[in-house]
Amino acid sequence: MGSSVVVPTASSGPDASDESTVLESGPPGGQWWRSAVFYQVYPRSFADSGGDGVGDLGGLLERLGYLELLGVDALWICPVMRSPMADGGYDVSDPRDIDPLFGDIAVLDEVLEEAHDRGMRVTMDLVPNHTSDRHPWFTAALRAAPGSPERERYIFRDGRGPKGAEPPNNWPSIFGGPAWTRVTEPNGKPGQWYLHIFAPEQPDLNWENPEVVADFEQTMRFWLNRGVDGFRIDVAHGMAKPPGLPDMDRVNTAMLVHDDNDPRFNDPGVHDIHRRLRKVLDEYPDAVSIGEVWVDDNVRFGEYVRSDELHLAFNFRLAETSFDAAKIRAAVDNSIEAVAAVGAVPTWTLSNHDIEREVTRYGGGAVGLRRARAMILLELALPGAVFLYNGSELGLPNVDDLPEDALRDPTWERSGHTERGRDGCRVPIPWEGRQPPFGFTSAEQSWLPIPPQWAGLTVESQLERLDSMVSLCRMAIELRSVRPEFAGDGLEWYGSPVGCLAFRRAGGLICAVNTSSVPTPLPPGEVLLSSVPLDGAMLPPDTAVWLV
Repeated sequence: MGSSVVVPTASSGPDASDESTVLESGPPGGQWWRSAVFYQVYPRSFADSGGDGVGDLGGLLERLGYLELLGVDALWICPVMRSPMADGGYDVSDPRDIDPLFGDIAVLDEVLEEAHDRGMRVTMDLVPNHTSDRHPWFTAALRAAPGSPERERYIFRDGRGPKGAEPPNNWPSIFGGPAWTRVTEPNGKPGQWYLHIFAPEQPDLNWENPEVVADFEQTMRFWLNRGVDGFRIDVAHGMAKPPGLPDMDRVNTAMLVHDDNDPRFNDPGVHDIHRRLRKVLDEYPDAVSIGEVWVDDNVRFGEYVRSDELHLAFNFRLAETSFDAAKIRAAVDNSIEAVAAVGAVPTWTLSNHDIEREVTRYGGGAVGLRRARAMILLELALPGAVFLYNGSELGLPNVDDLPEDALRDPTWERSGHTERGRDGCRVPIPWEGRQPPFGFTSAEQSWLPIPPQWAGLTVESQLERLDSMVSLCRMAIELRSVRPEFAGDGLEWYGSPVGCLAFRRAGGLICAVNTSSVPTPLPPGEVLLSSVPLDGAMLPPDTAVWLV
């Protein structure tokens, strides 16, 4: 084909030298999650009904109509269980109750009922790798003696060196500093150390202990019996630890990276844990499990989504990729290949509560927003499950200039105020009005301050404009759900000019993206949707288009 065309005509076919990525369709029916659009709700930043400046389940309940209007199939609610909030709720002190900060179980029941009435499923975060240090089990462990049943629920070890004054190994915490904290024994003397891959307030559980497994199964059934439709499993590649807890060859303190040689994660024993948890989920035929899996090797990644383990797993390659056609294509290929061998479908996301927002990642300002619009069309054109992080549908940027006294991420304190952490992507949603807090709360200010310049990004203002990011998302999600061209799990690449990419879905949809700096001719076909208005037969830079 000629180099000036994004995709070939029907008569010319794919470029003969271009390989195709094909994923066979899975079994029909019942597996709603295989192509679902999920909306990630970070509760404290979504909507506040209590007037304390912090989002809650009541706020989510009041805004379910907006999510129905957006057209999403399911929600993923980040942790709302009882927690001292040392890490935004990922330090759970009671996994079978709702923290008063977010409401109570009765409000969650209302959310479940109304979301289901509106045609949306609801999944929740579960945190299996660790508990809070305020969990009754851990407080009992501190009162108990070394070697006691109470301590066997966690990972306690004697220290190294004279009088056990050094940590048991050289593992670092994800949040900085060592992954071990020494306890004072009941007799008042320095004693054993406990493992915490994350913050000291998050002691790791010992998943070789039958009590730990049984308690987690009880937690799963508790929520599934209330009508929850499944779970996102936090640190799903964690839980299992290598025998003997050996030192790391290379100490890596980076957060959220692919490192297959990190002994803290991806131990083979984790798969037995997931098989046991899957048996519980299989008691609830429509329930889904979604794993947070930071594993680089495709074979090892695919092991997590075998038919008797997780249903879905985040690959994160697309979220880590810059706005470059060749790199985007490589990320898509990798994500599909990682699950194809085991008959699973890929799970796509461009951002979440741990990752810099895509508008900022793609360059910020008008350019970053234009590229984010293009990428949301690419993401929604792909086969598999799609996750949208709250605010991405509004085109929100990261807020990287939050006042230091407003920062809440434990990384800020643990790093000695050298790393600002993840608060910049967790700033609350602007709903309406012209001044902060933009209808997010009736309080004077939200838990993280909302920039005044977000007045043009509110839900209210964007719903009134057909050219807004939220209107683009609504149209794209609706087309994805009703058009036959999105059918099937197959994906076929076409040869494209440098800086461009194009693929065809098995159902016939063509998606083309121009990441170059110059316009390129549109391929043949009827334009179904474009990320920006098109003028004539050219695909502008930083633009995506759907054709049929």
